[in-house]
Amino acid sequence: MATSTPVPSSSSTQPICLSFPLPKSNDARIHLQLTNQKSSILLFLTTAMKGDTSTGAPLGSFVYALPDRLNPGQCLSTPLFTYESSLEFTTRLAKLLARRTGKPVYVGNSISFASAGLGGTIEEEMEGFKMVVKVVMEEVEKAGGEKIVNGN
Repeated sequence: MATSTPVPSSSSTQPICLSFPLPKSNDARIHLQLTNQKSSILLFLTTAMKGDTSTGAPLGSFVYALPDRLNPGQCLSTPLFTYESSLEFTTRLAKLLARRTGKPVYVGNSISFASAGLGGTIEEEMEGFKMVVKVVMEEVEKAGGEKIVNGN
């Protein structure tokens, strides 16, 4: 499903680069770079058309979320950089990952569902969201020794 390429790093925690198809699209892929550190998670997401290197993606939103120690079912979040079309998706993703991992999470997101099969419907966005969560959680669990707080 996802293709993985480790990126060299000077630290012991190397970023993992993955790519998988955008829901209901033959040509577009979601690309992510995940750095899973002991104290936090750093995740960057974008989309690109297969073989297209001519156009750059906008920066998108960058959101910080952390688990609420007093109320484990909730997370706190702060947008550090906002790009209106990606802010809500980025905030939801950061909060969910923070809740599930019990760690602070930084998420940078410039995913565009416009090139999805139906042009970016809410169903396609939700399917993409679920795919990203599934892939990221699999990688976090693969790292070993990670305590997954909540499987939801």
